[in-house]
Amino acid sequence: MTPEALAALHARCFRTPPPWSSGDFAGFLTDPLAFLLVEGDAGFLLGRTVAGEAELLTLAVSPEARRLGLGRKLVSRFLYQAQLRGAERAFLEVSAENLAAIALYESAGFARVGRRPGYYQSTDGQRLDALILTRNLPRQAAR
Repeated sequence: MTPEALAALHARCFRTPPPWSSGDFAGFLTDPLAFLLVEGDAGFLLGRTVAGEAELLTLAVSPEARRLGLGRKLVSRFLYQAQLRGAERAFLEVSAENLAAIALYESAGFARVGRRPGYYQSTDGQRLDALILTRNLPRQAAR
């Protein structure tokens, strides 16, 4: 997917936090530590690994493709790629208001470890908390 296609899908999926621009995505796509996972034109996940940790930066699934397992598949692929890249732990931030995403992440083994009060700002100016979720990753077996 191009940065423009990523930004367009992101805008269809998010209001809070605000959707990312094509420039934001272009920057991540040139980062050698970042990786993009896609499911056709219906969804994507952007992650990054550094110093033994993997961060799930954003996950977007088009509204009409939700509840079909694409989010779960992308999170599973993220965890696998994170392990391949040497991560021992994965983490993410999610709006405390996004109950569907929280349920998805918790079902994938993530646990709440913190809260950032007022971290996100909605389009109407309201400040929303972010939850910090993390999970350990199994070590890759030596070959």
